Amino acid sequence: MAVRALDEAGISWVEVFVGGGVNAVAAAVTAGLAVAALARPVAPVGSVEVGAQYGLPSMPGSDVVLHSNSIDERAKAALRAIAASYRGDAPVPNIT
Repeated sequence: MAVRALDEAGISWVEVFVGGGVNAVAAAVTAGLAVAALARPVAPVGSVEVGAQYGLPSMPGSDVVLHSNSIDERAKAALRAIAASYRGDAPVPNIT
């Protein structure tokens, strides 16, 4: 989505880092090596929104779909907590 948004806005870009997952990308962002398009729930602590500062296009929204057929109450509570965090609901249920 980020590449498409940059291309549609006519903004040239260079890929400077390819990580093995969101944690690797977050580490590169934290180190100040580059910017990344990350969802707020997974953005590293202390990261700063720089879209407006650099004239970057807004990212389109996307859906996150979570399917489960778990009957375990603890697993269902954990899944509800994950879903709540993505929705921005508060408070997040205690799953301990």
